[in-house]
Amino acid sequence: MPVFPSRFRPAMSFLIAMAAATPAFAAPAIDAAQLAAGEKAFAQCKACHSIEKGARDGVGPNLYGVYGAKAGAHSATFKYSAAMKASGQTWNDATLNSFLLAPMKAMPGTKMTYGGVKDDTKRAALVYYLKVKSAE
Repeated sequence: MPVFPSRFRPAMSFLIAMAAATPAFAAPAIDAAQLAAGEKAFAQCKACHSIEKGARDGVGPNLYGVYGAKAGAHSATFKYSAAMKASGQTWNDATLNSFLLAPMKAMPGTKMTYGGVKDDTKRAALVYYLKVKSAE
């Protein structure tokens, strides 16, 4: 430890003690029940999408890492609609919730012709699942 003038030692000791007692930026705890509900909700999405890192696009893009990504730019190999590319959206809780409720209403011109997840609880679980899986 560097040597500090004696007048700084009490303050330095306090700062070192505080740093040692403060947990490092811990990741938030994962809600296992919500994650399981989201995985169950994602089962119907698997007809068109994958969510595993490195998996290929299907009818729809691979959704690994979608949370926090720009709409229409997240998969380098998927051919997104012009509407998706021009949307300027970033996928977060609010934008995913809106899009998954009614994709064609939320983004007219999207290739995703799915009718949406109408159940608020299932949709919230699905957004949570996408968020957690994107961070793995």
